[in-house]
Amino acid sequence: MSALAYYLALPFLYGIAWLPLPLLYLLSDSVFVLLYHVVRYRRVVVGMNLRNSFPAKSPAELARIERDFYRFFCDLVLETLKTLTISSARVKEMVRTEGEEVLHKYAERKQSILLVMGHWGNWELGGARFSQIGLHQLFVIYHPLRNTHFDRLMYHMRTRLGNKLYAMEETTKGMIRDRHQLTATAFIADQTPPPERAFWTTFLHQDTPVFLGTEKIARKLGYPVVYVGIDRPQRGQYVMRFEDLVPDPRATAEGEVTLAHTRRLEQDISRRPHLWLWTHRRWKHKRPKAY
Repeated sequence: MSALAYYLALPFLYGIAWLPLPLLYLLSDSVFVLLYHVVRYRRVVVGMNLRNSFPAKSPAELARIERDFYRFFCDLVLETLKTLTISSARVKEMVRTEGEEVLHKYAERKQSILLVMGHWGNWELGGARFSQIGLHQLFVIYHPLRNTHFDRLMYHMRTRLGNKLYAMEETTKGMIRDRHQLTATAFIADQTPPPERAFWTTFLHQDTPVFLGTEKIARKLGYPVVYVGIDRPQRGQYVMRFEDLVPDPRATAEGEVTLAHTRRLEQDISRRPHLWLWTHRRWKHKRPKAY
């Protein structure tokens, strides 16, 4: 996208971001009709992912999950735009926390931690809410965008309330550099790694590659691994839960940390499947053959 197109789009994006929540969700309802019924955005991918992940569910159950997912997905996109302008007070109203005692325990020990999560719930609002807890400095790992204009916009959106970012390829270097600070580094661990460098396991009834980076860094630095789930009991209301998943990763066997966070995420997805990002081509790779 050219610079001109970006600057033409910017007032439109901020116009959405300044909408009060009732109007934002009304707009989301309209976008759902367009995306689900007219454009049919990635309907084939979503349908295939759901069928393979839940082989025991009936066509009617899968259809209901699919519709609920697209409704949530539209809310997710517009809520993410809302973080361009959202206040700290509004974030606290939208996202309450459970399990903060886990964070307090490690903060009292001056212990940095790793946060591991998936694309379940609204991870952008979750990051904004974490910044208001005031214990660990949050670093979010991100992929820099090719378009420098939108990259700056995303950077501003994710850091305006006090969080910081690590570019993905510089994560280990940055964490070692910042090891004297009290930090929490957030890993979204359900993305798709290159198959030849992945840890392979069964996830949602399918052979699935998982990034080993979270585990390798946790074991190298000795940082406890805290699982974060961002539930959505109702529209516009989230619950961010912290669980002490692997307190001592250096005492674990290879693959143990990766299995622990993969299984925990699987539980959340099975409980509320429409909150996961089903448009992602999570299973595009096959396990390499052993020779």
